Amino acid sequence: MKIIAVGMNYANHNKEMHHSLFISEPVVFMKPDSALLKDGKPFFIPDFSSDIHYETEVVVRIGRLGKNIAEQFAHRYYDEVTVGIDFTARDLQADLRKKGLPWEISKGFDGSAVTGDFVPLSEAGDVRKLDFHLDIDGNTVQYGNTADMLFPVDRIIAYASRFFTLKIGDLIYTGTPAGVGTVCIGNHLQGFLGDRKLLDFHVR
Repeated sequence: MKIIAVGMNYANHNKEMHHSLFISEPVVFMKPDSALLKDGKPFFIPDFSSDIHYETEVVVRIGRLGKNIAEQFAHRYYDEVTVGIDFTARDLQADLRKKGLPWEISKGFDGSAVTGDFVPLSEAGDVRKLDFHLDIDGNTVQYGNTADMLFPVDRIIAYASRFFTLKIGDLIYTGTPAGVGTVCIGNHLQGFLGDRKLLDFHVR
C-alpha cells in the first residue's frame, strides 16, 4: 500500500501559502505506509517540529489495479472515500524549501497521514462536489468542496498512474483548501464529509 498526495490543488490555499496560482499539472508527492494513522488513534506531536499543521483532505481508496489510466475511465478505479489529515511539519518544510532540498521528512513522518472511516461513493455522493470540513475542539476551522479542486479526482488518478502502478488499497490524498493551521497537545479533531462525521481523534 502506498499513499499518493497532491499539493497545491485549491487556489484559495495557494493564495494563503503564497504559492503560484498557475499550475499546469498536479503536484504529486508520496508518504510511506508508516505515515498512516487510522481507527481514531491519537496523533503524537513529534519532537522535531514546533509547528505541525493540519491539512484536511478528501481521500479516495483505489479498488482496482491500474496503469496509464485514461481520465474518462478513472472512476472505475475507486469506490470509497473519506476525510483525512495530511499533517505537515511546516517549520521543517520551510527550512528545506529555502535550502532547495527535498522536503519529504516534513510530510511523510510517522502518523502524518490520518484517515477516517471509508464510505462507499454510492453513499457519499458525487466526488466532484463533496462538502467537507474539520472541527477542532468543536469549532469549524477548515471547509472545502471538491468542486473547487484545480485538478479533480479522475484527473489526479490518470496523471499519477502514468508514473506509478496503482494497486488495490492505495490511498490518494486530493489536496487541502484554505484554512490550514497549527495543532496543539490536547486538541480534539473531527472531520466531516457533508454532515457525516468520519474522522475523530485527539492530539497528544
